[in-house]
Amino acid sequence: MPSYKLVVLGEGGVGKSAITIQFTSNVFSPDYDPTIEDAYRIEANIDGEVVGLDILDTAGQEVFSAVRDRYMRDGEGFLLVYSLTQRSTFVPLSKVYEQIKRVKDTSRVPVVLVGNKCDIADTQREVQHGEGEFLARSFNCPFFETSAKLRINIDNAFHELVRQIKKWQPDQDKPGVDNQNSKSGCCVLL
Repeated sequence: MPSYKLVVLGEGGVGKSAITIQFTSNVFSPDYDPTIEDAYRIEANIDGEVVGLDILDTAGQEVFSAVRDRYMRDGEGFLLVYSLTQRSTFVPLSKVYEQIKRVKDTSRVPVVLVGNKCDIADTQREVQHGEGEFLARSFNCPFFETSAKLRINIDNAFHELVRQIKKWQPDQDKPGVDNQNSKSGCCVLL
């Protein structure tokens, strides 16, 4: 069974844990409990194939940013999450995306951009849908507006991230493509 390492990144309070727990356990907890690092292992049926998913739910607080390089090195795909109701969580994502590319030493990374809390965006929205689409185009990645509370687009976001990883991985074996991050090879350290 193929297995994939997914990393959920974003500022504190955007709903990274709520999205991850909703996906892995079908549960929503309205209580905010800052995460340091939580790991989940599940099996999922994606496009008719059962796959193993190792999901790392990361800390959003700046104090834990030093460990981000490790998350980024080890991850195969990244869910970049912001809150539709807080512009301050949207702005840093370009920097995070550039950091992932730098750490992985590549110009192409499997990413899905997620604007969370669409269930309350009608009354509290600070980031417009078009802004999320524009940022996703600049990352060359899919974009979803989600609600962990109502389970809107949660499965779609994670499933699409796996599709992005699968789409990206075959390029590793093509001639002329940087194979430095390839899993095949004698000197790869993970």
